[in-house]
Amino acid sequence: MTDPKAIREVLACSVAAAVETTRGMGRVMLSVSDRGATHERIGVVDMVTVEPDAVSLSGAAHDSRIDLTVIKGVVADRSGKMKDKVLPRLEFQDAAGTTLFSIIGLDGIEPFDAALEAVGGGSPLPERERPTPPAGGNPPAEIDPEDAGAKPLHAAKDSGATIGVVYRGNGLEQRWTGTVAEVRPAMGFINIIQPDFHLHLKAGAVASWRREDSEAGVALHGQNAEGRPLGLILTGPASLA
Repeated sequence: MTDPKAIREVLACSVAAAVETTRGMGRVMLSVSDRGATHERIGVVDMVTVEPDAVSLSGAAHDSRIDLTVIKGVVADRSGKMKDKVLPRLEFQDAAGTTLFSIIGLDGIEPFDAALEAVGGGSPLPERERPTPPAGGNPPAEIDPEDAGAKPLHAAKDSGATIGVVYRGNGLEQRWTGTVAEVRPAMGFINIIQPDFHLHLKAGAVASWRREDSEAGVALHGQNAEGRPLGLILTGPASLA
């Protein structure tokens, strides 16, 4: 009989070695939420490339680069569930132990644990405290039809142009390239839901877009009301702006 796995443990292996295990986990979701935007890539990791200061995930469903000068540790957490299915995750943390983004095993606990066998065990941690949801929940927020964050997404959908949606910050650069099939406002967010990519952008998070023109087209950098960058960048033809 094998010993039961800790619900939550800090892995003893390097960050790069932990990332390499994702190739054996089946479908995974690399999810980052930051400053009102959630950027997620979904699918099988085809390749992991290790450099001196970075490790990259690539393939049909992934295009991400993790900065090893920022990300210093990885925690395996097996507490996540959807109905009766365990959805374990690798939490990528900075030197202070703050989780900046996660890779979630969508095919469940068995391939997750089997893949981690390659890097050995870790040191158990206390389980995370779960926040108590507010009584009555949060009512859905109305979205302004003129919301600045939504405008270029609707322009991309209407034109059928190929665009890039990039997140850059907190030790991660992750991008998606494709055509936007639909923009869905719901529950106070502007959403793009596609098989290999989800974007959930909080209404009002983007106050303006800083435009950069080049021969390749335009890059729009999302900014908040104070003019500070949000880490969300749209690239594509000039018709986005």
